[in-house]
Amino acid sequence: MAARLRVALFGTPAFALPTLEALHARHELALVVAQPDRPVGRGRALTPPPAAARARELGLPLAQPERLRRDADFAGRLAALDLDVAVTAAYGQILPASLLEVPRAGFLNVHASLLPRWRGAAPVQHALIAGDAETGVSIMQTEAGLDTGPVRLVRTRPIAADDDAVTLLAALARLGAEVLLRALDLLAAGALPSAPQDDALATLAPRLGKDDGRIRWDDPAVAVLNRHRGVAGWPGSWCRHADAALKVHALASVDAPAAAPDGAAVAPGTVLAVDAAGLRVACGEGAVRLAEVQPAGKPRMPARAWANGARVAPGVRLG
Repeated sequence: MAARLRVALFGTPAFALPTLEALHARHELALVVAQPDRPVGRGRALTPPPAAARARELGLPLAQPERLRRDADFAGRLAALDLDVAVTAAYGQILPASLLEVPRAGFLNVHASLLPRWRGAAPVQHALIAGDAETGVSIMQTEAGLDTGPVRLVRTRPIAADDDAVTLLAALARLGAEVLLRALDLLAAGALPSAPQDDALATLAPRLGKDDGRIRWDDPAVAVLNRHRGVAGWPGSWCRHADAALKVHALASVDAPAAAPDGAAVAPGTVLAVDAAGLRVACGEGAVRLAEVQPAGKPRMPARAWANGARVAPGVRLG
């Protein structure tokens, strides 16, 4: 029977939920720490983040400090819990150095990449945008730097052709919970390995912004598709037409040359064809097909229906 540890979890979004459930089932989860409730939706109703909502459902102790660095009493509260270890899983705040040594074994972070590749807030999204063939979960010892601590345990996972940021995040959240439980078993047995990261191999994965979803028509078709997969969920793919934003919900690469019907070269972003399957659009190399779009202020619709209404024909260039 594996040792039962006294643990606190720092996590906020849905990514943290499998870890929360695993810790609750296998260990003594003494505290869940999440970001504060925020206004959500058009009605701006105050809504708890997923980890906080689940902690409340389970009757677990919950803390939601606005800013850990400004909460002078929090370190004392954490120390009073007599923790064996604390775990972070997409918490969303940098932990003050004063907290890191409070639990006996410090903090372990469930990070959704193969560190030192993709340190930062959006590792899954950047792995997809970059066209990586594999990813995984790293259980890392948290220190003052940004995802720079020693790696304690790793599990890899291939990136499938149909993975996007939404599906891959969910898969890695589940994998992360499994790997964390194994890491805690090894920690309790005094057998959890520790390997320093090679900073020379580090790449950064900053949080995405709205412009990360803009389709770069000058890129090769494979890169346009990879970006579309990486920005699924947020901020989503978009381009411009007639000075208005056009969201692109369904996009695929096509085995077709980026050329006009007469064989002449065309500029990236030029519509090559409009048919029942959507719009074929030229990229820097190759072409992609837009199958479902959403004009500003309107519902999602088949790309052909939008093209017919907006009078978009072959030869029109999307911005």
